[in-house]
Amino acid sequence: METGRIEKQAPLAVALAYPSPYPVAMSSLGFQRIYRALQEAPGVMCERVFLPDDLRDPGPGATTYESGRPLAAHRVVAVSVAYELEVAGLAQLLLLAGVPPLAEERRESHPFVLAGGPLTFSNPLPLSPFVDAVVMGEAEGMIADVCRVIDDAPTKAAARAALAAMPHVFVPELHGSELPDSAKADASLLPAWGPIRTPDTALSGMFLIEAERGCSRRCTYCVMRRSTNGGMRLVPPEVILERVPRDADKVGLVGAAVSDHPKIVELVESFTARGASVGLSSLRPDRLSDAFVGALARNGARALTTAMDGASERLRGTLERKAKETHLVRAAERAKAHGMTRLKLYLMVGLPTETGEDIDECVRFTTELSRILPLSLGIAPFCAKRNTPMDGAGFAGVDVVDDRLDRLRRGLRGRVEVRATSAKWAWVEYVLAQGAAAEGRAVLEAVRDGASFASYKRAFARLPASRERRRLRVVEVEDRPA
Repeated sequence: METGRIEKQAPLAVALAYPSPYPVAMSSLGFQRIYRALQEAPGVMCERVFLPDDLRDPGPGATTYESGRPLAAHRVVAVSVAYELEVAGLAQLLLLAGVPPLAEERRESHPFVLAGGPLTFSNPLPLSPFVDAVVMGEAEGMIADVCRVIDDAPTKAAARAALAAMPHVFVPELHGSELPDSAKADASLLPAWGPIRTPDTALSGMFLIEAERGCSRRCTYCVMRRSTNGGMRLVPPEVILERVPRDADKVGLVGAAVSDHPKIVELVESFTARGASVGLSSLRPDRLSDAFVGALARNGARALTTAMDGASERLRGTLERKAKETHLVRAAERAKAHGMTRLKLYLMVGLPTETGEDIDECVRFTTELSRILPLSLGIAPFCAKRNTPMDGAGFAGVDVVDDRLDRLRRGLRGRVEVRATSAKWAWVEYVLAQGAAAEGRAVLEAVRDGASFASYKRAFARLPASRERRRLRVVEVEDRPA
């Protein structure tokens, strides 16, 4: 059951789509922000469309959540894409709607497909075969105008031409692979906040709001580093406190570097005084002061979650991370002192120059941490992204990543909980992150072939050789289940 839905009727009805199921979509603050921007714009309304939970049993198919209107019946479909693997979700959503996935195959009677979302900060080129246009960057200040331009144009070709002349809009048919710069929302539009609260997500009824946007740090692997869209923009605490409804008993403070907000301790304490629990999206170990950890504990946190990123101090140095062993030890000690029962650390495996010695150092150090407080490791294989200093770095290889994960598990067995995402699907993500339109078309092949890992491997293997493909250093992997 939702609260906060904005009911509206208007001449221009946009299908606002998310290429993942409802629980994922409604946990996205960006998706909710665009929903609010369209619902607040004169003459424009939107209804939401989600990928079914189970594509084998899609129910009514690609229809709007609000009224059940078919996605295909809309003049404009606006889709928010967060990361590379959701490109397949877009293809699946269009197929489910009976809309040709490839833009070149759609007629005037089909919807105009407009994309945006976090993927545009890195590499939206794999979206090129599926979309008519892409809004780059922070779209809340221009999404309604873009939709009006599409609606006012007599033909799709005219709409594409008009959009190509607008700043921050990428039209693949006209721009090729030349991407415009990213839009930056006016400060008056900050903070983003989600109007809808629902128990049917992992965040279960949480009110989402930005504490800041962007980041002032220089981590070499991260798309949202200090050079992206002007670095970090802070939201004053009084603005946050005023915007959060008094009946919100769970608040999610969102941003790329929430713990870098200079008033973060005061914010947590203020919500504690209200009786609201707080979730924070990004905690940096060098910011976990005793006052901060204490504030989190008094708010009800029983686990402290932060990132160590690289397996060794040397690797963290190459990433330009400020996370030192001393910071992580102090974080564990402070968490224990304030009554927390677990430390959770995020870690990447498969970084350039990583060796078995780095993994062994991780085993040694995390074993020491586990003697202070029970420890869990959440591990993801490293995927180099465009628009970062590590763009073009090779993927370590599925077998290499799996071997290092095995080495970690063996070394930590019985002492540290280890959970890792699939090396195979990380490889698929990597190929798309470094790819372009050809890789996007390969996604459609894979989806039509069953969307298994083996399907992606076959589709990518059929791509023509090129400089871009050669630098991917794609490794041969076995067809074991993902």
